[in-house]
Amino acid sequence: MIGVYLSGTGNTKHCVEKLVHLIDETAQCTPLEDSRIESLLEKEDTIVLGYPTQFSNAPFMVRDFINKNHSLWKGKKLFIVNTMGLFSGDGTGCTARLFKKHGAVILGGMQIKMPDSVCDSKLLKKSVEKNRQIIKLADKRIEKAAEQMKQGKYPQEGLSFIAHIMGLFGQRLWFYRKTTGYTDKLKISDSCIGCGLCSKNCPMNNIQMEGNRAIPGNRCTMCYRCISSCPQKAITLIGDTVHEQCRFEKYV
Repeated sequence: MIGVYLSGTGNTKHCVEKLVHLIDETAQCTPLEDSRIESLLEKEDTIVLGYPTQFSNAPFMVRDFINKNHSLWKGKKLFIVNTMGLFSGDGTGCTARLFKKHGAVILGGMQIKMPDSVCDSKLLKKSVEKNRQIIKLADKRIEKAAEQMKQGKYPQEGLSFIAHIMGLFGQRLWFYRKTTGYTDKLKISDSCIGCGLCSKNCPMNNIQMEGNRAIPGNRCTMCYRCISSCPQKAITLIGDTVHEQCRFEKYV
């Protein structure tokens, strides 16, 4: 077994690592952008894939990775984890359908509520204590799921036809253009001091340093990793002001 994740603020990383290590404490977990990822996946029969839901869809980086590496999935067993701020619909089903097209076996899925990670919007913002409670509830769900999975019983969240309809009409159709590909909407203000942290952390290598200034490209996958870590709060995407930098370690 191996755990693989795309994680912007640490939510998904925590969920995947906790689930995988409760099942097999020796199993490896690694970010999706790991340069060794294809060779690591080739060696494993069972894969736990995790990512944050974006408008009831998987990030384009995740879908792009699945399609580009279509030959990897035939016969592989996949368990899918998606994290969400409030609503997901069929957040796991979006990638499950892609994997099935490439011959994978879908074991199940979990949709886990975690602290909101959209730093430049006031929507869904909660106190530190409330976010800690959200994580405690998520951990209990993960612990229960791990025990079930050890017995061969896999949660099936987000994989049903009803979940598909909920995700499609609840969010995905309304925000279709936001999730059809990578985005060029990342904004970096004059507050940038050229520290290079955003460029180093970006899983898409979408931010380049030119002199003492970070310059965004057109391949942002909306993970919010750069926004949550910028010491100057100089980076925004959906909104124009960073209201709260959302990092998992703040709540534990």
